[in-house]
Amino acid sequence: MRIGVRIFLGYFLIVGLAGFFVMRVFVNEVKPGVRQAMESSLVDSAASLAALAAPDLRAGHIADGKFARAIDGLAASSLNARISGVAKASFGYRVYVTDDRGVVAYDSWHRDLGKDFSRWNDVYLTLRGHYGARSTRIDPKDEESSVMYVAAPVRDGGRIIGVLTVARENRLSKPFITASRAAILRQGAWLLGLSFLIGLAVTFWLARSVDRLGRYAKSVTAGERATLPDVGGGELGELGRALETMRNRLEGKQYVEQYVQTLAHEMKSPLAAIHGAAEILGESPPYEDRERFLRNIAEQSQRLAAMIDKMLALAAVEHRQALEKVEAVDVAALVGEALRLAEPRFARKAVRTSTSLDPDLPPVLGDRFLLGQAIVNLLDNAADFSPADGVVGVCLQREDGGLVLRIEDEGPGIPEFARDRVFERFFSLPRPDGARSSGLGLSFVREVAALHRGAASLDNRPDGGAVATFRLPIQDFTARTHSARGGLTRAR
Repeated sequence: MRIGVRIFLGYFLIVGLAGFFVMRVFVNEVKPGVRQAMESSLVDSAASLAALAAPDLRAGHIADGKFARAIDGLAASSLNARISGVAKASFGYRVYVTDDRGVVAYDSWHRDLGKDFSRWNDVYLTLRGHYGARSTRIDPKDEESSVMYVAAPVRDGGRIIGVLTVARENRLSKPFITASRAAILRQGAWLLGLSFLIGLAVTFWLARSVDRLGRYAKSVTAGERATLPDVGGGELGELGRALETMRNRLEGKQYVEQYVQTLAHEMKSPLAAIHGAAEILGESPPYEDRERFLRNIAEQSQRLAAMIDKMLALAAVEHRQALEKVEAVDVAALVGEALRLAEPRFARKAVRTSTSLDPDLPPVLGDRFLLGQAIVNLLDNAADFSPADGVVGVCLQREDGGLVLRIEDEGPGIPEFARDRVFERFFSLPRPDGARSSGLGLSFVREVAALHRGAASLDNRPDGGAVATFRLPIQDFTARTHSARGGLTRAR
């Protein structure tokens, strides 16, 4: 199970259980709370009515006095009230008054006159100076049929001369209980829904951050260039920075070991040639041989120097994760400069150039020096493989939202076995004159193109020779902002 799913399920399980128990407590407390509020209201009503009934009870007219007529009139009237959406059309109280013996002297329902209620708790306790209340079911089997009775003493001075009881059926409160429960459940559902969305957002952020760190680690493992993703601060940010530090240290160590081994291997051949020529020169060979071996020593020394220079340049771009110096570069002007630098090399082989540079090309953001070196390497490669009196074609144009530089030669082309290896480090094909290069030029070109979010390729021309293609994006490139390292990041 993915970590995002586990985080979300754990979060929602905790929130869901907490919400369930909280709502259950609220719902279960609604009914008792409403009934407690109703009992408090009945206490106030009973006390008020007992004070009003006292004069008629003292005078012996409780059954037909002003109090009785007022209550009977109230019970017969209709109400037009609406409480929280619940209609109330009639008087919902029953009022009865007993004398000091507990015998009913007045009943607003005119049902129990003359009956002895002295054993009911509301009357029994009130006559003895205590708080009297009871809850009795009309139907013993139906919980919803219960009626709440609350009593208050009717006094003559300090003496209790009777009891007034106010009764109300609990079912009359059911609409309010139902509405309160529905409101709690509705709000609880909204709360759970909001918690679900928050949990989903937090889980997505965490899972996405972990996934981005995982893909970054996989890219590093695969030897690709990758920029540390922005996963924010906190523990994830610290984890990302720790991965970046570990990656830099491990890559630096591996990079040095690999290059030392490769450089030592590639230097063996020219060093062996120099050593052999030096031994022969020590034997005082004829003049012609001495000159040939001296030229050989000079050529191999130049090859070593060129190899070291190019290897240092390649190491400088291969180890970068982003461009450090970014500026607007006029690629057409850069190609013109590279052609002027290559003129002596072309002249030595009587190679002519045919150029087609679009004058209306927009500049690109990049490293001017690296782009210039890459173009020079491509021109050098074309010059090396061009036959005497050949033509090197240079074309720069806008194509598919980017700049495309094509450099064509009329040489032998690329053998089939070498098509997939021409950009490998130290891989070199023999030139028409039999010489070999360091095998680092095209590797350098590929790395510069990748750093600029572009691409480099080398293919055969249909009519013979080879064509090198160097692509640079424009729109994506110019719209990008500088990364935190001060340059453009590279994605491969």
